[in-house]
Amino acid sequence: MAEFVGNDRLLLIKIEGMHCHKCEAAIRKAVSALSGVHEVEVDFPSRQASVLFDPTAVTVKELTLAVTNAGYKVSGFNQGAAPDAAAPHA
Repeated sequence: MAEFVGNDRLLLIKIEGMHCHKCEAAIRKAVSALSGVHEVEVDFPSRQASVLFDPTAVTVKELTLAVTNAGYKVSGFNQGAAPDAAAPHA
């Protein structure tokens, strides 16, 4: 059954300490393990992760702590509303 994601937030996390694409996988696995996380994309070249999450189920602090606990340093983040999938694309 699909989860309702209408109230989801998008968090962009800047990450230091990634050295290869295996680092991407380690961060993706750590953040994806949290309840309330619906999607995680980690990009080694830009050194950032994009996380689509339910703010009623998981906090920004928990998300950034998952990155830290995986062995990486969070150097900053930006939070915003998730893009509206139903909105027409230009």
